[in-house]
Amino acid sequence: MCELLAMSTLQAAHLTFSLEALASHSGISCSNRDGWGAAFYQGHDVALFREPVAASESPLVRLLTQQGPATTLAISHIRRATLGVVSLANTQPFVRELAGRMHTFAHNGHLPGIAASPTLAFDRYRPVGDTDSEHAVVTQFAAVLRPLGPANFLYSDGEFLYAHGHRRIHPATGRIEPPGLYWLSQHCSPAASPLMAQGVVVLPELQAVTLIASVPLSSADWKPFAEGEIVVVSAGVVITRVV
Repeated sequence: MCELLAMSTLQAAHLTFSLEALASHSGISCSNRDGWGAAFYQGHDVALFREPVAASESPLVRLLTQQGPATTLAISHIRRATLGVVSLANTQPFVRELAGRMHTFAHNGHLPGIAASPTLAFDRYRPVGDTDSEHAVVTQFAAVLRPLGPANFLYSDGEFLYAHGHRRIHPATGRIEPPGLYWLSQHCSPAASPLMAQGVVVLPELQAVTLIASVPLSSADWKPFAEGEIVVVSAGVVITRVV
């Protein structure tokens, strides 16, 4: 099953350990080997990197973990193809412009009924690829997606990060069940040492960091999403949680 990773911070930071940990989940013994992508917000625009190859074998991923752009908001994805061929067009995250903002979307799950759903019919905007995830991005409503299958997703308009946790396949049991996502928040005062262990490296200044991922990427106290929970993050701080 695909995996997701997002970061929201108060001060610009670099994805390091967390991106590396996510990429390791696409190794030889893993199923998420059909593509990877990472979107880094840079002001009103997005620096987007994608490849239809396994992240664990990508020199570009290694470069990004060492020299990737500093950002206050990033969304990343590793893919297991369930619908749509392995191609760049079907590789997430998907980025589209709407009303002068760059919107980023990444989905984890399988929505077999989405093409026939009358409430998610195409209108003005059309997908570039042929995945169920990109169909969802143009008319995404969590309450509509949930009945169609596991619907974990990350979405941002550049200011807010929205995360919806539903269900996912858990390797230990083989069952599709919650939690679909986990989140972790950290705060760093000016007197503290640089924050590194949870996936970012920043200078010792006032900092707030929230990470969201399909599975915990460290030994820290990651909190599971309730089934159907939506978490809204801004500048590294969780501002809303709705179940």
